[in-house]
Amino acid sequence: MKRSTTYRQAGVDIRGAGRFVGALQPLARMTRRPGLLKGIGGFGGLFQLGAWGRPDTVLVASADGVGTKLKLAQRAGLFSPLGIDLVAMNVNDLLCTGAEPLLFLDYIAAGKLDPRIMLEIVRGVVRGCVESHCVLLGGETAQMPLVYRPGDFDLAGFAVGVVAKKNWIKPERVKPGDVILGLASNGIHSNGFTLVQKALAVSEQKRRAKELLKPTRIYVRPVLDLLRARIPLHGIAHITGGSFAEKVVRVLPPGASARLRKKSWPVPDVFRRIQSAGVPEAEMYRTFNMGVGMALVLSRGAVSRARQRLRRFGLRHWVIGEITRGNREVVLG
Repeated sequence: MKRSTTYRQAGVDIRGAGRFVGALQPLARMTRRPGLLKGIGGFGGLFQLGAWGRPDTVLVASADGVGTKLKLAQRAGLFSPLGIDLVAMNVNDLLCTGAEPLLFLDYIAAGKLDPRIMLEIVRGVVRGCVESHCVLLGGETAQMPLVYRPGDFDLAGFAVGVVAKKNWIKPERVKPGDVILGLASNGIHSNGFTLVQKALAVSEQKRRAKELLKPTRIYVRPVLDLLRARIPLHGIAHITGGSFAEKVVRVLPPGASARLRKKSWPVPDVFRRIQSAGVPEAEMYRTFNMGVGMALVLSRGAVSRARQRLRRFGLRHWVIGEITRGNREVVLG
């Protein structure tokens, strides 16, 4: 009998990380100043430019990395997907507020710079910026041999977007009876790789490297198209670390819950393979996107128009659930 493997046993404690974010919030409140609309704890922080004569203009900022996907990329010698991932993880978060991405900065830290690898990563960053119509404004490259071993490096990305305050998508818009559309992922994206590398043998990781390392899908163009067409999106959730339970709950107001139907979308084979290596199904749905990279919440009457526009982009999508009355829970059935 195979021993079951969980994300926590692999070394990642999602609940512990959530407690850390909770502890940060009172510290961050000490830095408040006029203009702050929303700080730590959401998909992006929001700052209103009212003091600069733009009362309806809100800047949205995000910061993220690509996690231990780096280690698998090193084993496989495939680095360009990481640059796309870095952009995607940030601009997709900005979208969840209704913001249009404007600019991106990157941070690369290494024990010793390998120009070939770094250029491959930056080419990926450029591809991601072009796809999301986002300016690569600058960044930092740090050589730190006392911190990183030879061959090791880390990546972080930072993005800024803009949204009119009246168009800010926040949980108050979500109502019981709303429908949840799931947008297809491109595979694992950039979360859960510690568990992937715990569950799969190194030989299998190398053999399946191209499939495992597929870059995170960037949803900027189709989602902005929906917003510009005035299709009323009540909530947007980027399905990343903690999957549905951690991310869909962010768009729920008090008095509402989300009910998702697991059989309403096809689960890609890559997740089936990881599960067959000894990861329980419940752990899979707590850790991975399982084929749904972004969830859109909208009124039932707007679903047909939204689906028609999504088809123009060739983006697979499914009705995966609905909003019900409840106590801010995500129920998978």
